[in-house]
Amino acid sequence: MAWNEPGGGGNQHDPWSGGGRRGGGGNGGNNQGPPDLDEALKKFQDKLNKMLGGGRGRRGGGGSGGSGGGKRNAFALPGLLLIVALAIWAATGFYLVDQSERGVVLRFGKFQEVVSPGLHWNPPLIDDVRMVNVTRVRSISQTKSMLTQDENIVEVEMSAQYRVIEPRFFVLNVRDPDITIENALDSALRHVVGGTEMDQILTSGRELLADTVSTRLQTYLNNYNLGVTIQAINVESTSAPDAVQEAFDDVIKAREDRQRTINQAIGYANAIIPVAQGQAQRMIEQAQGYRESVVADAQGNSNRFNSLLSEYRNAPQIMRDRMYIETMSQVFSNTSKVLVDLDQSSPLMVLPLEQLQNNQDGSGESSEDAIRRSGGEAGMDPRLLDRLRNSSNSSQSESGNSIRREGR
Repeated sequence: MAWNEPGGGGNQHDPWSGGGRRGGGGNGGNNQGPPDLDEALKKFQDKLNKMLGGGRGRRGGGGSGGSGGGKRNAFALPGLLLIVALAIWAATGFYLVDQSERGVVLRFGKFQEVVSPGLHWNPPLIDDVRMVNVTRVRSISQTKSMLTQDENIVEVEMSAQYRVIEPRFFVLNVRDPDITIENALDSALRHVVGGTEMDQILTSGRELLADTVSTRLQTYLNNYNLGVTIQAINVESTSAPDAVQEAFDDVIKAREDRQRTINQAIGYANAIIPVAQGQAQRMIEQAQGYRESVVADAQGNSNRFNSLLSEYRNAPQIMRDRMYIETMSQVFSNTSKVLVDLDQSSPLMVLPLEQLQNNQDGSGESSEDAIRRSGGEAGMDPRLLDRLRNSSNSSQSESGNSIRREGR
């Protein structure tokens, strides 16, 4: 017979028990088996029914059963569901604002506040929180073909970088901030390019173009009260249309060649001008020195003439003779002729003995030979001849003595 067969009496044994003991009255032994799952489920249902306000009787032992009932509360289940829904609703109201963000709180669509970084709670479905990054640098770029002041067409590629500084204005004042900034950039760029010539846009005016566009774009955004600031405007490229690009390249090369030639000319001028200035200064200084020397010489001659004039007034005849002698000396200083001026009363001789001696040394002839070659001794003063002979003998004796000294 099975252990749990009906009618087994005290012979029923639980396989999980440690063995049964038969006692008086047919009571079973001590049962140590695991709990019954059906019984546990029934207990849970009973507790739930009690919470909902109703009750269900339990069947008693000994084959006799009874039933009991209680009145159920109709609002218990909706209340429980409402409590659970409120808990879920409250839990969804928590949110975290990052360090680089700010939260714009709208209550039923109206601005409420701007929350700072951290953990916050707002009632869901009532408040709408929009996160705005205030540290990230945003960028937009566009490439447009537009007309310049001189009625030429250029293609400009430009990018703008901006950052949000007022989250409230950025969220509420315009519907689509990025499109608004892009349209404002297009307007500012066309305004500036339309007032600038094409040569400046393609060559040296790109930096000025970026600065002007940045200033005008910031003015537009301030008028819109958009709550952003422009960080930088970058002109990526400026070019002519593709149909005339080669011609513009040739023009640019010609300008570069022109500028290179100008730079070479400036360098050559910087090298030549200092040299020319130095030469001019040297010539000026030489001319000044010559002028000073001529002036000083003229002043010296004038002073000498004044001094001679005073002496001439004191002794006219002596000064005449002196001036005559000096004049004759200057006239015959470069000639081999000898001028002898003899007067019967007082013979006066001018004889350049040094020149005669130099001529003698150079030609190898004596003073007497020079006199004979020049005109002979006829008509000359004997004293002059004796003097010439004595000077010739003395010079020969001195030369002999020098030769003897050298021989020793």
